[in-house]
Amino acid sequence: MLNTTDIMETITMIQEENLDIRTITMGISLLDCADSDIDKSCEKIYDKIIRLAGNLVKTGEEIEAKYGIPIINKRISVTPIAMLVAVSGGDPVKYAHTLEKAALAVGVNFIGGYSALVHKGFSAGDKALIESIPEALATTTRVCSSVNIGTTKSGINMDAVGMMGKVVRRAAEITADRDSIACAKLVVFCNAPEDNPFMAGAFHGVGEPDCVINVGVSGPGVVHAALKKCPDGDLTQVADIIKKTAFKITRMGQLVGTEASKMLGVPFGIVDLSLAPTPAVGDSVAHILEEMGLETCGTHGTTAALALLNDAVKKGGVMASSHVGGLSGAFIPVSEDAGMIAAARSGDLKIEKLEAMTAVCSVGLDMIVIPGDTSAEVISAIIADEAAIGMVNSKTTAVRVIPAIGKNVGDELEFGGLLGSGPVMPVNNTKSPAKFISRGGRIPAPLQSLKN
Repeated sequence: MLNTTDIMETITMIQEENLDIRTITMGISLLDCADSDIDKSCEKIYDKIIRLAGNLVKTGEEIEAKYGIPIINKRISVTPIAMLVAVSGGDPVKYAHTLEKAALAVGVNFIGGYSALVHKGFSAGDKALIESIPEALATTTRVCSSVNIGTTKSGINMDAVGMMGKVVRRAAEITADRDSIACAKLVVFCNAPEDNPFMAGAFHGVGEPDCVINVGVSGPGVVHAALKKCPDGDLTQVADIIKKTAFKITRMGQLVGTEASKMLGVPFGIVDLSLAPTPAVGDSVAHILEEMGLETCGTHGTTAALALLNDAVKKGGVMASSHVGGLSGAFIPVSEDAGMIAAARSGDLKIEKLEAMTAVCSVGLDMIVIPGDTSAEVISAIIADEAAIGMVNSKTTAVRVIPAIGKNVGDELEFGGLLGSGPVMPVNNTKSPAKFISRGGRIPAPLQSLKN
């Protein structure tokens, strides 16, 4: 039975507390589009995306109008393109341009899957795709890329880590006139999930259906507002409030996913119950942590507060949906979170603290602007450190850093929209990790990987 109080509460969340569905993402398998002729493969890809996702944006808008629920993004994720390059050969950038053309035709804001999975080594097509990433992202606006370089089961592919430092550096250089925007569309993963609806790391895993709808919810503002009503409660009460709020947020995501599935005639996959912030005032994960009692995000106690938040979000959300997946938890992208931006500007939030926080959050070092003179080897070392946290803790971690070419600590980059803006944060450049990175090889999987 519908409860009037619950309905009014949801309306308040939407109108005053920035509650929204952050994305509905259609995952599309392109395995049947593989062809030894790259041009034929691209033609098949375009036709399949148009056929399956032609009504995706329209469907999202109809659900918005019917229920009054804002759906901010409509997106597509596809099979890792390196798998198709293995069959066709040729210039992988052709695939990027095909994805861009299809994304523009159906009206989605991003399309993810210009990706490679190389956690245990390189197969055919992987190196060619990875080397093409800077050009692919520089010559498109809606294509996103990701590379998985490690897992708990396989260890860390340090040859791939070394490559990705150079790729990130090159992507920054060739888009320096656009605030290194290519790097904002590139994620390096450890333990990448196959059903993640959030960009820039989304791709359609090989174990997924031919076509599926995944939903990513949000709502940091709702959690913040709920905690404001309990200024003096203990941390057990705080956790309980967050759990109850996450339940309500996730139920809305379940509704939207189920409805979109019916209207589009494709299976409903998962709800990713993450708290994804935006630069808008009142929509910040950092401000939730500060509402718990921290003077500022980044001070001692921040990691503990984030652990409480992440756990409570998962516990509340998992009861609200039969199928939870993706990343699911709290995101800490610096440039996309008003509170994080403020803490980074003041110097209270540093990269070393962010790295510690990634041990207990859902993603990793995300949307962090670093000095333009940061070397490829240091970028690779940052990736390796973050991957080690993910590998040892059996969790997803990721790195999305943006070298600000020609800029130094204290300068700012402005990306606009959900990507926000951010100050250049200092990086430890005094000593070099170059020899460690150049050794290559593979960091072995940890003992806890042996669970059979």
